[in-house]
Amino acid sequence: MADHQRIHPARDLEAGAPQRTTVPLVPRGALRSEKGHPEGGSYYPPFQRTIPYSYSKPPKRSCCKKCLCWTLCLIILQILIIAIFAAIIYFVFQPKIPKYSVDSMRITQFNLNNDNSLFATFDVNVTARNPNKKIGVYYESGSQLSVYFAGTKLCEGSLPKFYQGHRNTTVMNLTLTGQTQDATGLLQSLQAQQQTGSIPLNLRAKVPVRLKLGGLKLMKWKFLVRCRVNVDSLAEDNIIRIRDSSCKFRFSF
Repeated sequence: MADHQRIHPARDLEAGAPQRTTVPLVPRGALRSEKGHPEGGSYYPPFQRTIPYSYSKPPKRSCCKKCLCWTLCLIILQILIIAIFAAIIYFVFQPKIPKYSVDSMRITQFNLNNDNSLFATFDVNVTARNPNKKIGVYYESGSQLSVYFAGTKLCEGSLPKFYQGHRNTTVMNLTLTGQTQDATGLLQSLQAQQQTGSIPLNLRAKVPVRLKLGGLKLMKWKFLVRCRVNVDSLAEDNIIRIRDSSCKFRFSF
């Protein structure tokens, strides 16, 4: 029995391996991004671990700085209020400084006691002038007027309590008394100075007053008056001749 030979088709080696149909990842005509992803497509960044960010509170100001700021603000506010008030007074009332003068002096007692203490009594006439048209002056109690020689207080007294009106001139007759301990050296200095014919005396006055602006009565102020008086002698029971005198005035709260 004859063997039947089977004929199998031979593979064409030159044709190469069979080609597979593949689908492109990106459709034709689509644009690509720089990183290879199509434009407009969803892009998921790689996972990164994030560290939570904590917001730090601003540093608190210390109490000292706050107190200093408030103090400076209050001081500036007070200065502004005082400046405005002073400007109103100046332009509306036109204040003028009061004037004082020592007109005459008389010594009724000036002797040295057995214990070397000096007892002195002066009668002094002082003139106070108020040149203001719209400002009155209330002279309050508690004033003090003293007489000094070479820094040593000889006697003292006080001014009366009264009201001085507008453009008023008031003459005050004041009695000043005092006692100085261990006054031997003081008398020797006075006798040496008296030979020159000019004895310098200093009068100092501290007077609490209240100013009246129209119908408004202000708080209490203090007049400070200093007068330098040159006299010819300090003899007992003798009218002292005043050679020259000058007074300076200032005030304080």
